[in-house]
Amino acid sequence: MDQALFYAAAALAVVSALVVIGQRNPIYSAFALIVTLGSLSVIFALLGSPFIAALQVIVYAGAIMVLFLFVLMLLNVKREQDAPGRGGRALGAIAAVLVVLLVAQAATVLMLRVPGPAPGFDASTRRMAQVLFSPHFLYVFEATSVLILAALVGAIALARKDS
Repeated sequence: MDQALFYAAAALAVVSALVVIGQRNPIYSAFALIVTLGSLSVIFALLGSPFIAALQVIVYAGAIMVLFLFVLMLLNVKREQDAPGRGGRALGAIAAVLVVLLVAQAATVLMLRVPGPAPGFDASTRRMAQVLFSPHFLYVFEATSVLILAALVGAIALARKDS
């Protein structure tokens, strides 16, 4: 049952990721990205990492995607229009064929070798909390908060309509 759920979540992640890059409406593309992040959360949960699965839903699919949607709606981004005579569809088709070939090659390599558990792998909630909240990552968290504040100030500056 777990294997079927894993492959279903993986297929949903791939299909919704293709919708993200193929969609011309940025709002629909953001919604498809939320589906992709949710299916990745299911994959993390099935791989025995409930903490990463919860972070995937809370942080990425929740907070970050709400911020993306807020900025898209604030800036009133319109649907992308076709540029005549650019040949973008042919280039996109070639890139898609190359990606499919690379994924097929990677899948055959992975199916030939029997995976086993990684030695010393511990992704429990307790271990992840010990690592993330250690003094080693203190400056990373502080730098992230400064970057988010700078992005917020930038979004407000872009949204202002000064005459």
